[in-house]
Amino acid sequence: MTGSKEKSGRLQINSVVRGVNILTAIARSDQGLSVREIAEAIGVERQTAYHLVHTLEDTGFIARDDQRNYRLGLRVGALAEAFGRQFSAPDYMLPLVRGLATETGETCYVVGWWQGEIVIIEVAAGANAIRAAEMPHGQYLHAHARAAGKVLLAYAATARMAEYLLNHQPLAKLTENTMTDFKSLQAEFTRIRAEGIGYDNEEFARGTSCMAMPLEAGTAPYALALSAPTERFHAFRETYQQKLAALVQRN
Repeated sequence: MTGSKEKSGRLQINSVVRGVNILTAIARSDQGLSVREIAEAIGVERQTAYHLVHTLEDTGFIARDDQRNYRLGLRVGALAEAFGRQFSAPDYMLPLVRGLATETGETCYVVGWWQGEIVIIEVAAGANAIRAAEMPHGQYLHAHARAAGKVLLAYAATARMAEYLLNHQPLAKLTENTMTDFKSLQAEFTRIRAEGIGYDNEEFARGTSCMAMPLEAGTAPYALALSAPTERFHAFRETYQQKLAALVQRN
Protein backbone atom coordinates (compact mmCIF):
# COMPACT_ATOMS: atom_id res chain seq x y z
CA MET A 1 0.00 0.00 0.00
CA THR A 2 1.36 3.40 -1.01
CA GLY A 3 2.31 5.69 1.82
CA SER A 4 2.40 2.95 4.40
CA LYS A 5 4.78 0.42 5.88
CA GLU A 6 4.68 -2.46 8.27
CA LYS A 7 6.35 -2.51 11.66
CA SER A 8 5.99 -5.36 14.14
CA GLY A 9 3.38 -6.87 11.84
CA ARG A 10 1.17 -3.76 11.92
CA LEU A 11 0.52 -1.30 9.12
CA GLN A 12 1.75 2.26 9.65
CA ILE A 13 0.78 5.32 7.61
CA ASN A 14 3.93 7.21 6.65
CA SER A 15 2.32 10.65 6.71
CA VAL A 16 1.06 10.10 10.26
CA VAL A 17 4.49 8.94 11.41
CA ARG A 18 6.08 11.99 9.78
CA GLY A 19 3.54 14.30 11.40
CA VAL A 20 4.34 12.86 14.83
CA ASN A 21 8.06 13.22 14.09
CA ILE A 22 7.53 16.89 13.21
CA LEU A 23 5.75 17.54 16.50
CA THR A 24 8.54 15.75 18.37
CA ALA A 25 11.25 17.73 16.58
CA ILE A 26 9.53 21.05 17.31
CA ALA A 27 8.98 20.05 20.94
CA ARG A 28 12.72 19.47 21.33
CA SER A 29 13.60 22.91 19.98
CA ASP A 30 13.74 26.10 22.04
CA GLN A 31 12.80 28.64 19.36
CA GLY A 32 10.77 26.55 16.94
CA LEU A 33 11.93 25.25 13.55
CA SER A 34 11.85 26.50 9.98
CA VAL A 35 10.49 24.30 7.20
CA ARG A 36 14.06 23.61 6.09
CA GLU A 37 15.03 22.51 9.59
CA ILE A 38 11.90 20.37 9.85
CA ALA A 39 12.68 18.68 6.54
CA GLU A 40 16.21 17.91 7.71
CA ALA A 41 15.01 16.69 11.10
CA ILE A 42 12.57 14.12 9.70
CA GLY A 43 14.54 13.25 6.56
CA VAL A 44 12.18 14.37 3.77
CA GLU A 45 12.29 16.77 0.83
CA ARG A 46 11.34 20.35 1.61
CA GLN A 47 8.23 20.19 -0.59
CA THR A 48 6.98 17.18 1.37
CA ALA A 49 7.70 19.01 4.61
CA TYR A 50 5.63 21.98 3.39
CA HIS A 51 2.58 19.78 2.84
CA LEU A 52 2.92 18.17 6.26
CA VAL A 53 3.53 21.48 8.02
CA HIS A 54 0.53 23.13 6.38
CA THR A 55 -1.71 20.26 7.46
CA LEU A 56 -0.51 20.48 11.05
CA GLU A 57 -0.89 24.26 10.99
CA ASP A 58 -4.42 24.11 9.59
CA THR A 59 -5.45 21.66 12.32
CA GLY A 60 -3.95 23.80 15.10
CA PHE A 61 -1.16 21.46 16.18
CA ILE A 62 1.58 23.89 15.15
CA ALA A 63 1.65 27.64 14.53
CA ARG A 64 4.04 29.96 12.69
CA ASP A 65 5.64 32.82 14.62
CA ASP A 66 6.89 36.22 13.45
CA GLN A 67 10.26 34.70 12.56
CA ARG A 68 8.53 32.20 10.24
CA ASN A 69 9.47 29.37 12.56
CA TYR A 70 6.94 26.77 13.60
CA ARG A 71 6.10 26.16 17.23
CA LEU A 72 3.65 23.86 18.94
CA GLY A 73 0.04 25.03 18.60
CA LEU A 74 -2.81 25.43 21.05
CA ARG A 75 -4.24 21.99 20.36
CA VAL A 76 -1.06 20.43 21.73
CA GLY A 77 -1.75 22.26 24.98
CA ALA A 78 -5.20 20.70 25.10
CA LEU A 79 -3.66 17.27 24.59
CA ALA A 80 -1.13 17.93 27.34
CA GLU A 81 -3.92 18.93 29.73
CA ALA A 82 -5.86 15.78 28.86
CA PHE A 83 -2.74 13.66 29.32
CA GLY A 84 -2.26 15.01 32.83
CA ARG A 85 -5.91 14.35 33.62
CA GLN A 86 -5.98 10.80 32.29
CA PHE A 87 -2.45 9.81 33.27
CA SER A 88 -2.70 10.15 37.04
CA ALA A 89 -2.21 8.05 40.12
CA PRO A 90 -5.13 6.13 41.62
CA ASP A 91 -7.02 8.27 44.13
CA TYR A 92 -5.67 6.43 47.16
CA MET A 93 -2.10 7.39 46.25
CA LEU A 94 -2.60 11.15 46.21
CA PRO A 95 -2.78 11.52 50.02
CA LEU A 96 0.37 9.38 50.31
CA VAL A 97 2.60 11.45 48.05
CA ARG A 98 1.21 14.76 49.26
CA GLY A 99 1.40 13.68 52.88
CA LEU A 100 5.04 12.65 52.53
CA ALA A 101 5.91 15.96 50.89
CA THR A 102 4.13 17.88 53.65
CA GLU A 103 5.77 15.92 56.48
CA THR A 104 9.30 16.10 55.07
CA GLY A 105 9.34 19.30 53.02
CA GLU A 106 10.96 17.36 50.17
CA THR A 107 10.00 16.55 46.59
CA CYS A 108 8.02 13.29 46.55
CA TYR A 109 6.49 11.30 43.73
CA VAL A 110 4.77 8.10 42.65
CA VAL A 111 6.36 6.05 39.89
CA GLY A 112 4.72 3.14 38.09
CA TRP A 113 4.72 0.82 35.10
CA TRP A 114 2.91 1.95 31.98
CA GLN A 115 3.06 0.16 28.62
CA GLY A 116 6.39 -1.45 29.44
CA GLU A 117 8.01 1.78 30.60
CA ILE A 118 8.63 3.22 34.05
CA VAL A 119 6.96 6.60 34.37
CA ILE A 120 6.26 9.38 36.87
CA ILE A 121 2.56 9.41 37.68
CA GLU A 122 2.24 11.99 40.45
CA VAL A 123 4.55 14.63 41.97
CA ALA A 124 4.23 16.73 45.12
CA ALA A 125 6.63 19.52 46.06
CA GLY A 126 7.64 20.06 49.67
CA ALA A 127 8.01 23.41 51.41
CA ASN A 128 11.80 23.44 51.79
CA ALA A 129 13.29 26.46 50.05
CA ILE A 130 16.07 24.32 48.58
CA ARG A 131 14.87 20.94 47.39
CA ALA A 132 15.25 18.47 44.56
CA ALA A 133 13.79 19.68 41.29
CA GLU A 134 10.22 18.67 40.54
CA MET A 135 9.89 16.14 37.75
CA PRO A 136 7.18 16.30 35.09
CA HIS A 137 4.61 13.58 34.57
CA GLY A 138 5.72 11.04 32.02
CA GLN A 139 8.74 8.97 31.19
CA TYR A 140 11.17 8.31 34.00
CA LEU A 141 14.55 8.18 32.27
CA HIS A 142 17.43 6.01 33.49
CA ALA A 143 15.41 3.92 35.94
CA HIS A 144 18.51 1.80 36.65
CA ALA A 145 20.06 4.83 38.37
CA ARG A 146 17.05 5.94 40.43
CA ALA A 147 15.57 4.66 43.66
CA ALA A 148 11.97 4.15 42.53
CA GLY A 149 13.08 2.72 39.20
CA LYS A 150 15.25 0.13 40.89
CA VAL A 151 12.40 -0.75 43.26
CA LEU A 152 10.02 -1.41 40.38
CA LEU A 153 12.63 -3.43 38.51
CA ALA A 154 13.44 -5.42 41.66
CA TYR A 155 9.82 -6.43 42.21
CA ALA A 156 8.98 -7.00 38.55
CA ALA A 157 8.78 -10.46 37.03
CA THR A 158 12.22 -11.58 35.85
CA ALA A 159 11.21 -11.47 32.19
CA ARG A 160 9.83 -7.94 32.50
CA MET A 161 12.91 -6.69 34.33
CA ALA A 162 15.27 -8.27 31.81
CA GLU A 163 13.28 -6.90 28.86
CA TYR A 164 13.36 -3.38 30.28
CA LEU A 165 17.12 -3.43 30.84
CA LEU A 166 17.71 -4.94 27.39
CA ASN A 167 15.54 -2.31 25.71
CA HIS A 168 17.50 0.48 27.40
CA GLN A 169 20.99 -0.72 26.55
CA PRO A 170 23.53 0.68 26.86
CA LEU A 171 22.70 1.76 30.40
CA ALA A 172 24.03 5.28 30.90
CA LYS A 173 26.83 5.88 33.39
CA LEU A 174 25.47 9.16 34.76
CA THR A 175 27.82 9.54 37.75
CA GLU A 176 30.68 7.57 39.25
CA ASN A 177 28.10 5.81 41.48
CA THR A 178 25.81 4.59 38.69
CA MET A 179 25.54 0.81 38.37
CA THR A 180 25.41 -0.28 34.75
CA ASP A 181 26.40 -3.95 34.72
CA PHE A 182 23.73 -6.60 35.08
CA LYS A 183 25.48 -8.46 37.91
CA SER A 184 25.67 -5.39 40.15
CA LEU A 185 22.06 -4.48 39.42
CA GLN A 186 20.89 -8.02 40.17
CA ALA A 187 22.64 -7.87 43.54
CA GLU A 188 21.00 -4.50 44.22
CA PHE A 189 17.57 -5.87 43.28
CA THR A 190 18.08 -8.78 45.68
CA ARG A 191 18.95 -6.35 48.48
CA ILE A 192 15.89 -4.21 47.71
CA ARG A 193 13.55 -7.20 47.92
CA ALA A 194 15.14 -8.26 51.21
CA GLU A 195 15.05 -4.80 52.83
CA GLY A 196 11.98 -3.37 51.11
CA ILE A 197 13.63 -0.09 50.14
CA GLY A 198 15.71 1.29 47.28
CA TYR A 199 18.23 4.13 47.30
CA ASP A 200 19.78 6.48 44.79
CA ASN A 201 23.09 7.55 46.29
CA GLU A 202 23.93 10.25 43.75
CA GLU A 203 23.59 7.64 41.01
CA PHE A 204 21.32 9.74 38.82
CA ALA A 205 22.76 13.19 39.56
CA ARG A 206 25.44 14.59 41.81
CA GLY A 207 24.08 16.47 44.78
CA THR A 208 20.75 14.64 44.89
CA SER A 209 19.83 11.43 46.70
CA CYS A 210 16.60 9.48 46.89
CA MET A 211 14.79 6.63 48.62
CA ALA A 212 11.74 4.66 47.53
CA MET A 213 9.51 1.84 48.74
CA PRO A 214 7.08 -0.38 46.85
CA LEU A 215 3.38 0.07 47.47
CA GLU A 216 1.36 -2.93 48.62
CA ALA A 217 4.56 -4.87 49.37
CA GLY A 218 5.45 -4.93 45.69
CA THR A 219 2.17 -6.42 44.50
CA ALA A 220 1.10 -3.05 43.04
CA PRO A 221 3.06 -1.71 40.06
CA TYR A 222 3.90 1.51 41.92
CA ALA A 223 6.57 2.93 44.21
CA LEU A 224 6.54 5.98 46.49
CA ALA A 225 9.75 8.02 46.50
CA LEU A 226 11.39 10.99 48.20
CA SER A 227 14.21 13.03 46.69
CA ALA A 228 16.39 15.58 48.50
CA PRO A 229 19.71 17.40 48.34
CA THR A 230 22.32 14.86 49.43
CA GLU A 231 23.55 16.72 52.51
CA ARG A 232 20.06 17.03 53.97
CA PHE A 233 19.14 13.54 52.79
CA HIS A 234 21.90 12.00 54.91
CA ALA A 235 21.21 14.28 57.87
CA PHE A 236 17.54 13.22 58.01
CA ARG A 237 17.75 9.83 56.33
CA GLU A 238 16.42 7.85 59.28
CA THR A 239 13.54 10.27 59.83
CA TYR A 240 12.64 10.29 56.14
CA GLN A 241 12.75 6.51 55.99
CA GLN A 242 10.47 6.18 59.02
CA LYS A 243 7.93 8.60 57.55
CA LEU A 244 8.04 6.87 54.17
CA ALA A 245 7.59 3.44 55.76
CA ALA A 246 4.70 4.64 57.93
CA LEU A 247 2.79 5.95 54.92
CA VAL A 248 3.46 2.85 52.83
CA GLN A 249 2.38 0.52 55.64
CA ARG A 250 -0.74 2.60 56.23
CA ASN A 251 -1.78 2.04 52.62
